[in-house]
Formats: sequence, structure tokens, C-alpha cells
Amino acid sequence: MTFASPAQKKPASAFAAISERLRTAARELEQDFLGKEEVIRLLFVSAVAGEHLVMIGPPGTAKSALARRFASSIDAKYFDYLLTRFTEPNEIFGPVDIQAFREGDYRRRIEGMLPTAEIAFLDEVFKANSAILNSLLSVLNTRRYMHGGHVIEVPLISMFAASNEVPSDDALAAVFDRFLLRVRVDYLDSYHFRGLLQKGASLEAKLATRLAPKPRTTVAASDLETMTRHVAERLQSIEEEFLATFKGLVFQIRSEGVALSDRRVVKLLKLFVASAAFDGRDTVNDADFFVLRHVWNTPEQEEILREIVGPVLDRWYEQHPSDQRVGVTPASLPDLLEELRIIRETLSASESLSDMQLFSQLRNLGDVKAALARMRENPAAERMIGEVDRLLETVFASSRFV
Repeated sequence: MTFASPAQKKPASAFAAISERLRTAARELEQDFLGKEEVIRLLFVSAVAGEHLVMIGPPGTAKSALARRFASSIDAKYFDYLLTRFTEPNEIFGPVDIQAFREGDYRRRIEGMLPTAEIAFLDEVFKANSAILNSLLSVLNTRRYMHGGHVIEVPLISMFAASNEVPSDDALAAVFDRFLLRVRVDYLDSYHFRGLLQKGASLEAKLATRLAPKPRTTVAASDLETMTRHVAERLQSIEEEFLATFKGLVFQIRSEGVALSDRRVVKLLKLFVASAAFDGRDTVNDADFFVLRHVWNTPEQEEILREIVGPVLDRWYEQHPSDQRVGVTPASLPDLLEELRIIRETLSASESLSDMQLFSQLRNLGDVKAALARMRENPAAERMIGEVDRLLETVFASSRFV
């Protein structure tokens, strides 16, 4: 994936150099994680903005691996833990200092624990008990941790978390709300199957020989702090045209029943500027609205947000065709052509398909068509879209749909 750098006002050289390193580190992660380009971009954008992100998805979709590989590309104090309902505060915030306790002072030994982390990852975060969640809220919201009469200023840049599902318990709503971005991480589309096996086999071979991939490019925590300061400085200079579009999107989102508080609306400005900074741009543009696809509160709201934000993004890329589309999972024409051949043969097989099998193939056709639509500048892709449409017409004209 190539990240856009539109011709705009030239940023300072230090900012440009850090931005380039961030994009290089992101491209290296993309080589290891097929189909996760948008998630990777959001991880970096969140860190630049100093905000938190949670990945939601079924087991086996590389949520934990993504977060840990991202963390390895940041030269920062890192804390990582898998939470369960039996996890104790000692395991997260450090054990009680027995010597100090004997002297009448209640405090924890926090060295190497969450209160000293600059980047943190908590797996299965919503399985934590209330004793941990209460302290976690303060860390996420104010970057402070209290133990006994002591208040620790936590140097946390960003916290990343993962969960198999969105929490339904009201007691967890406050913690979920502190994650500004909610990113759905799902299984790969069918046309990526061959690439999945190739990359997976290569990675498993390296792990078997203890040659797990290590980042070639790292970004210092101080560099992220520089970028965060840049984001803060640029917040006051966002153009009125962009803000007017943002206002329209916010009220459209709210009108569709997606709760978006004023607090989160203000924080989203940081993410827009951070997205521009990640690209090496000094000003925001409509492409940065892609982050709005990830402010849902329930999985059902994902499609609503895509339908609202999609037209704005489409207009931008139509007017700026030289810019790389943000968050698009690249697919090769040969892979799509092979997938189309398999679907055609499956649908035309003599034996009848069950309803579940039929709808699965129709969903695969939809995935193929969506991928081809992002390659319309290629005449071959345009012809294949026509083939997909004709195949869909044939299927829907069958007696099963009459």
C-alpha cells in the first residue's frame, strides 16, 4: 500500500523525517499481515494522536499479533497482558511494596508494569474484574494511577486492546467508551485465500526456526511525542470547509441513531490531523474522514457509517485520482480472476447447492465485485465487473429467486 503525500504546504524537515519513518514501519507490517492495511494505519494514527484503539473480532484474526508487531516497531516502554476474570491488580499495576507497607505506606512496585508504560496492549480487556477496570479508567482518561495516597503520572501514549466481542454489560460501557476507535478485524475475503496460505506458511516456518520477523524500522517514543505536539498545534488551523463537512457528517451519523458524544467529536479532530501527519501532509483533507467508519458502538452500526462516509471518500478520490485510496485491501487481478472462475464453476455444477452454500457464493461474488470496482482504471477489471454482473443476473433469474 502506498500512502498519499499530496502537494501541499511543506512541513518542517524533522516532522517530514518522522512521518516517513512511520509510513516505512507501516509498510513493513503490511508485508506480514495480509489484508490488514486499514487496521495498521489506524494503529499508527492512534499513536500519533495519543488516543486509544480496540480491535473487535473472532479468534484467529491476528488481533494480538498485529498489536504486538506494531509495538515492536515503537522504541518505547511496553506493557502487554492477557486479562481474565481471575487476573489480579498486582499483575497489571505491580505488587504491593511490602517494605513500605511495614512502614505504614501503601504503595505498589510499578517498575515494568502498566503505570510506567508508554505503549500498552491488553488482550481480552473486557474480561477484567471491577478492581482492575476502575483503575484502568483513570489511566485511560487522565493518564494517572492512584495507589494509596500516591498519584502517578502515567507516560502512556496509546493503549491498544483486543476482544472477541463488544461488551454488553453496562458496567463495561465506560471502559469501552474510552477507546475512541473501534476496529473490526475479521477473516480475510475469499480471494485472499492463496496469499493467506503463502504468508502463513512462511511465518510458521520462521517461527519453527525461531526466526520470527523483527521490525527493520523503529520509531522512538520521543518521535511520537513530537508528532503529537504537531497535531496539537494544527488543531487550531483546520479549514472551515473541512469543519463544515465534518459537521454535516456528525449530525447525519447522530440522526441514524449512532451515539457520538461532543467529547468524542472533539477528539476526532485529533485523529483527522494525525492521519494527515502520518501521510506527511500539513493540512487535513476529506480522505481523513475514513476514521469515521470506526466510531461505531455496536457491530450493526458499521454498515451505517460506511454508507454515510463512503460518498465523501468516493468524491475525494474521484477528484484526486493520483491519491492512494485509504484503507483499501489490495488484490491482484489473477487472484480475482481465479476466484471468479471457482465461483462460476460452483454455481454451474450439476448438483444443487444448499441455501447456505448459495448465499456464501453470492457473498463471495460481492467481495470480488467490490475489489474490482477499486481497480476500474484497469480495462480488464472493467470487463470482469461485467462478467460478475451477468453471473449475478443468471443466479437471480433462477427459479429459486422467482
